[in-house]
Amino acid sequence: MNQAVNQSRLFYASCFALITTAFSFSIRAGILAQLGTELSLSAEQLGFINSMWFLGFPISMIVGGLVYYTVGPKTIMQIAFVCHLLGILLTIYAQGYTTLLISTFLIGIGNGCTEAACNPMIADMYSGVTMNKMLNRFHMWFPGGIVVGSLISLFMGPENLNLPWQAQIWVIMIPTLIYAFLFFGQTFPTAKVAGSTSLASNFQAMLTPLYIFMFCCMALTAISEFGPQQWVGLIMSKSGASPLLILALVTGLMAVGRYFGGPIIHKLDQTGVLLGGAVFAAIGVYLFSSVTGPMAYVAAVFFAIGVCYFWPTMIGFVAERIPASGALGMSVMGGVGMFSTSIFQPIIGGWIDAERAVQSAAGQTGDALELAAGQATLAKMTTFPIILIVAFTALWFFMRNRKVTHVDESAVAQQPQL
Repeated sequence: MNQAVNQSRLFYASCFALITTAFSFSIRAGILAQLGTELSLSAEQLGFINSMWFLGFPISMIVGGLVYYTVGPKTIMQIAFVCHLLGILLTIYAQGYTTLLISTFLIGIGNGCTEAACNPMIADMYSGVTMNKMLNRFHMWFPGGIVVGSLISLFMGPENLNLPWQAQIWVIMIPTLIYAFLFFGQTFPTAKVAGSTSLASNFQAMLTPLYIFMFCCMALTAISEFGPQQWVGLIMSKSGASPLLILALVTGLMAVGRYFGGPIIHKLDQTGVLLGGAVFAAIGVYLFSSVTGPMAYVAAVFFAIGVCYFWPTMIGFVAERIPASGALGMSVMGGVGMFSTSIFQPIIGGWIDAERAVQSAAGQTGDALELAAGQATLAKMTTFPIILIVAFTALWFFMRNRKVTHVDESAVAQQPQL
């Protein structure tokens, strides 16, 4: 390896880039209600704005992954910085709906570029056990950054300092400038050539019934996780619980759970973990739809346990049980999760608008109307994990006597672990 490569500096830069991603997720969730009020946006419009984050992410992640071995991580991270910078500034100075759509899409592009560049770059810098340790430490900063971002948003928001929402968006600029400074002038590692598995064999494996089944399940696991997380702030703000504390609690528990998740997954098997997660997620979302006050934090614990292992276990399942799909199969699996979340965001917003009309016709007003409409929407969201309970039960019976294929842990670790 080139001795001029400063591994520590590049690693810390990567961590701050992922913190930028996490802040853009949590702080945007924290200001959703303020955006709707100040810019006169409907819940459906807020849903479309949310969807741009989840749309830009997979597009740049997949494209970046395809060109990584051609252009290298330096160019991809330069694109990430430009998109983050423009996206943040356009958000701050946004005057309406269209500008917010564009700015959020740019931030999503920057986030996807970060994943596309930093995962394989860290894998190129380290090897063996050290590589997996460093990748795990890198991925800790997505849920960890959401915890920090949520607490910052809570401190700066209406309940405390009551600063303008633009001030919170400026905070996202801090890790953005730090990672740009740390990357500036550095020598990047030489990209290792990807595995020899052909694209033809990858596509052939991806057309099997098992992969198509998991493809559909990934769409549901992703929206089961990100749907409630993106909207719980707007909904639970009228329930007597702090929505940002709920988000911090959920992501904090997810960070701890994933750190110690290896033995759990080995003991219960992937299918058992997925089935158990679907049960806990269904309970958590149902509780969100029916409780208020401190009980909302209990709902958050159930929800966090439920969704904690969904994303990495789905990626790991494809690596172990459908190995011929290769890195492409894992990347597409992550991509469909993000696309699914993008598609459902405006749909969920439309549900909230429709429920507001129903509750208003029933005589509800003010906070009571908002809470009733939001919780009715969360009740609809329980459909996603309930379908997964049925699907993963069938998967458990189907897979229980099948032999597990040896896993290339480095290939799994390079995939987005959100």
